[in-house]
Amino acid sequence: MKALCWTGVNETAVETVDDPTILNDRDIILKVRLTTTCGSDLHLLGGYIPTMRAGDVLGHEFMGEVAEVGKAVRNHKVGDRVTVCSFIACGQCWYCSRELFSLCDNGNPNPGLTEGMWGSSIGGCFAYSHALGGFAGSHAEYVRVPYADQGAFAVPDGVSDLAALFASDAAPTGWTGANLAGITPGDTVAVWGAGGVGQMAARGAMLMGAEQVIVIDRLPERLQQVSRYIGAETLDYAKDDVLAELKERTGGRGPDVCIEAVGMEAHGTGPQYLYDQLKQQLRLQSDRPTALREAIYACRKGGSLFALGVFGGVVDKFPFGAIMNKGMTVRGAQQHGHRYIPRILQHIADGELNTEHLATHVMPLDQGPQGYRMFKDKQDGCVRAVFQPHGVTGSPA
Repeated sequence: MKALCWTGVNETAVETVDDPTILNDRDIILKVRLTTTCGSDLHLLGGYIPTMRAGDVLGHEFMGEVAEVGKAVRNHKVGDRVTVCSFIACGQCWYCSRELFSLCDNGNPNPGLTEGMWGSSIGGCFAYSHALGGFAGSHAEYVRVPYADQGAFAVPDGVSDLAALFASDAAPTGWTGANLAGITPGDTVAVWGAGGVGQMAARGAMLMGAEQVIVIDRLPERLQQVSRYIGAETLDYAKDDVLAELKERTGGRGPDVCIEAVGMEAHGTGPQYLYDQLKQQLRLQSDRPTALREAIYACRKGGSLFALGVFGGVVDKFPFGAIMNKGMTVRGAQQHGHRYIPRILQHIADGELNTEHLATHVMPLDQGPQGYRMFKDKQDGCVRAVFQPHGVTGSPA
């Protein structure tokens, strides 16, 4: 079958790889109908996430049609239309029983690598290096889905393929941040990053009762999407003083909740950004915390900060004194999508959540390398590039 593979730093190619097969009775084989780029993929392409190997199939955000089921699968049958959580969880371990699905003890067959980096292993993730399991990704005609009864979710009638696609990763990642940040009705929430995850975090915050939501970015096409499809306020950090503007909009206090949805390759302005960029390029730090640092300074006293963007290792000049002295609560997580995807699909079906607009460029899988270049370099207003491994697919209204 055809698949889009990682071939080296900033290099991808469409190659012919072996078809996936059922390896465990709880697996399904999915015929991929739609699969999309994600900002966290850029960390793989840039060489910031170790343990990638030439020929690894990319892609972790996808939906499709069940093509084959293992003997122990109970919730799915051939022909079902499903969206699949990007993180792989067994549904039965101590962490899964507490709905901490991305921390699953059994989803990652290579736990020693993350134990060495972080002190404990986390769950597996499609196509996110061999440190997170070495699973083949979704930028292919077919993909094997382990623990399918836990990680694959039926798409309701009336929800289009394109809308359901973003219930795989962008929306549940955003929901994880908004939910675990502790938003209460009437809060002001600031979100750094207006990509797919940031937009979904903002909309999730609104549906959870936030009174004011402000999304911070510099790209006009993203900020326009926030205004049109999400309904939140916007702030352009390239033009405005973010800290001063947030104080102004919150009566001098600062936001109650700050969500950082950018991660380890955050852009910024001024000497701090140049310092972070240089140290990362020299591999003197693994992640540049430009947006995270700003979120810490912006948050009100006693407020809550959630780190939602992907970070892999160590950062420099982390203002822990501000966290301690301001009495802040700080959390972070990979997405616990198994907890949120059913309600997200229902929000889409009820017309309360828009996701289709994220797909600014839809193209055949053969154009995958071009799609990633457009996405990485923000060409032609590309917010997300979506690939169709089997050509044009049906998308029920």
